Amino acid sequence: MAQETLNEGSTTFIFLINLGATLAMVGAILIIQIVHYPLFSRVGAEYFRAYEAAHTDAITRVVMPLMLAELGTAFLLALQPPRGVPPLLAWIGLVLVGVTWLSTAFIQVPLHGRLSAGFDLSAHQALVTTNWIRTVAWSLRGVLVLWMAWRLWEAR
Repeated sequence: MAQETLNEGSTTFIFLINLGATLAMVGAILIIQIVHYPLFSRVGAEYFRAYEAAHTDAITRVVMPLMLAELGTAFLLALQPPRGVPPLLAWIGLVLVGVTWLSTAFIQVPLHGRLSAGFDLSAHQALVTTNWIRTVAWSLRGVLVLWMAWRLWEAR
């Protein structure tokens, strides 16, 4: 009995970390997609390389810990979802995390690499357009984890 309580408590704690990381990333990606990336074109060619380098460094320090926390906890939740949460939903959540990581690694990071050499209109447009993949995936995760929180609340 004590082991079940510990496991349930641990699962709940893991879920709360996942909830916080996911919702923080939803906020971050919406600001990046709607405000930040579109403004790249207004920085000016003379300052863009320094701006891109500063952006990449600063945003990585903010989002990388959140992304790692989200990835790790989503994996653990897929293996042992909280009581009241259907396992399939936890696995869907993990797949959505995979979408954000794959898009980041294979689309957005290379585009930032191109932009690090200087402003490139086609790279900028591709960044704004393809970043919708992450924006939609994280927004869906946000809805999913909020629904999971509701299910967890109801199960108690």
